[in-house]
Amino acid sequence: MIVFETKPFASLNLDELYRILELRAEVFVVEQDCVYQDLDGKDKLGHHLLGMVNGEIHAYSRILPPGTTFTTYSSIGRILTSMDVRREGYGRSLVTESIKQCHALYPKHQIKISAQTYLLKFYTGLGFNQVGEGYLEDGIPHVGMVYGKPS
Repeated sequence: MIVFETKPFASLNLDELYRILELRAEVFVVEQDCVYQDLDGKDKLGHHLLGMVNGEIHAYSRILPPGTTFTTYSSIGRILTSMDVRREGYGRSLVTESIKQCHALYPKHQIKISAQTYLLKFYTGLGFNQVGEGYLEDGIPHVGMVYGKPS
């Protein structure tokens, strides 16, 4: 079973921060073979959703306020689950909880994500709709998606 906790950056302890950075490097840099600037200055501005399985962080997303990544949208990014818990349905639970937290934190704003194109069907099934054309982000095909009806 997965248990979620949302924390602003300043409330993360060192062990949590280390595990988050470890997971982000493990998934995005090593597994996806993508060299990119993970520490982009936005972590301090957002909230961090920790998905705990047996007391350890195995799922994660970063929730950012409007004006941080997208001008008029709040956003969810750095969405991941560790290899240890893949295929358990935690990715779906993570995104659902991320949407819930984003609405609680920024109720007057729609949510926009930059989704890896291969996950288009996954995010569509959770209520996101594609906006615009695809693009490359750090050498990986992505597409913009908005939760609900795009405005």
